[in-house]
Amino acid sequence: MWRLSRVADYSQYEALQRRQRKERRGELGAAAAAEGHVPVYVGEEMERFEVPTRLLNRPAIVELLRRSAQEYGYQQRGVLRIPCPAPLFRRLLAAEKGKAAAAEEAEEELL
Repeated sequence: MWRLSRVADYSQYEALQRRQRKERRGELGAAAAAEGHVPVYVGEEMERFEVPTRLLNRPAIVELLRRSAQEYGYQQRGVLRIPCPAPLFRRLLAAEKGKAAAAEEAEEELL
């Protein structure tokens, strides 16, 4: 009888469904990134960014990934950390929003 009452306990199922809805809406910190994006944490303040995968082959991003591997190693667990000031990283991502001049300037500053 105990097993049957455990199976019938619907409250655990509801809690799981609420958590999944929050993850989909991005309300939880560990939520997955949008499709086609890679979540990264930037700078000492660990600001979260979602980088479009099409940007991963840009020279500045490749350099940042190389620096990340040097500083944290390939064995790091958890989030991908980028050793770069968040404002500079924000300018690099601005290229995708039509601000190519700011991105080129930021790439030159980085490289």
